Amino acid sequence: MQDLILASSSPRRKELLENLQIEFKAISSDVDEQYNPDWTPHEIVMELAYRKAQAVATSHPSSIVIGSDTIVVKDDDVLGKPQNREEAYAMLQRLSGKSHSVFTGVAIITPTEVRKFYENTDVEFWELSHEEINQYLDTGEPFDKAGAYGIQGFGSLLVKKITGDYFAVVGLPVARTVRELKQSGFQL
Repeated sequence: MQDLILASSSPRRKELLENLQIEFKAISSDVDEQYNPDWTPHEIVMELAYRKAQAVATSHPSSIVIGSDTIVVKDDDVLGKPQNREEAYAMLQRLSGKSHSVFTGVAIITPTEVRKFYENTDVEFWELSHEEINQYLDTGEPFDKAGAYGIQGFGSLLVKKITGDYFAVVGLPVARTVRELKQSGFQL
């Protein structure tokens, strides 16, 4: 059986694969995450996922490597990870009571092929008060997450509804990823 490597240091992505009882290694990839501002959201996430997977695949050419990247998009603006509390507050206030899109791209690199795909999930937030935003910021959860929230933690209290793949919002669309792995010849 070929080695499977998750090109990520994200505890959320690791946990998603661990929950499936798939044997894998996680190796962090340090890549340039700058992108062309003219790219569409799905082009951004697929390219960044590919860069992450490629960085690890270069030193593990006989393995199957998964790279993934997630962004939050509101009104054609990409909301990355907030730099500070004020930026996180502004992002959450902007998302309050409205819908936004979460794009997650995945790249799977095998010794013989490259597969790239993305999922787009729409997320609607409840109307958030000043106190609710500050209480959430006090948890510390928003600061390492795109769009300043994590749907799987305390951030779940902000979410009114989602349309699409919940796991893509967490950071890895597991059902689609497993199907793509199988099509690449990976045996579960």
